[in-house]
Amino acid sequence: MTELRLVVVDDHPVFRMGLTALLASLDGLLVVAEADSIASAVAAVATHQPDVVIMDLHLGDESGVEATREVLAARPGTGVLVVTMVEEEDTVFAAMRAGARGYLLKGAGPVEIERAVRAVAAGEVLLAPEVAARTLPLLVGGARRAGPVAFPNLTSREHEVLELVAQGLDNARIARRLGLSDKTVRNHLSNVLTKLGVADRAAAIAKARDAGIGQTD
Repeated sequence: MTELRLVVVDDHPVFRMGLTALLASLDGLLVVAEADSIASAVAAVATHQPDVVIMDLHLGDESGVEATREVLAARPGTGVLVVTMVEEEDTVFAAMRAGARGYLLKGAGPVEIERAVRAVAAGEVLLAPEVAARTLPLLVGGARRAGPVAFPNLTSREHEVLELVAQGLDNARIARRLGLSDKTVRNHLSNVLTKLGVADRAAAIAKARDAGIGQTD
């Protein structure tokens, strides 16, 4: 049986070592590297070309969602399995949008973890049952919207930030929704204000709503 090559990304050394030991005890699984940051995760993936990256979502001051994006940009065929303490719907949604194929909570047992690793390696999408029950309506509902794009000079990420601002979300909530750092959200918002030619958040909200952005059903 061909071994599946794994990289474990977690900034807590005790958990990372424990998970590595568990995976190493399972037939057909080989942990080829560990990482604790975005840079080290991307480097490990580039060097070892794993089948699956097991990703925590809190990497110190960095975001595992951003790490997922960068890992997949570097090696698109890699399967990303999130294993985290976070079960908030916004965070699950952000991770899956970033390209993660699986999402487990850190309380998952060895059988569940092994099954998820193999499923993600095979290209399947797998959510822990408790996560799926809470988030599938959100994931499905997010695909409903379609229509002409206002403000075509904005990037897709800037559009997302503007829509959430227009819905009344503050920067911290936007960061959680999109899986970004607060600083990254502030930078995107600054770019939005410049491109829209407005001075502040309130003016951006007014302009967005005039264009039909941020209206809720």
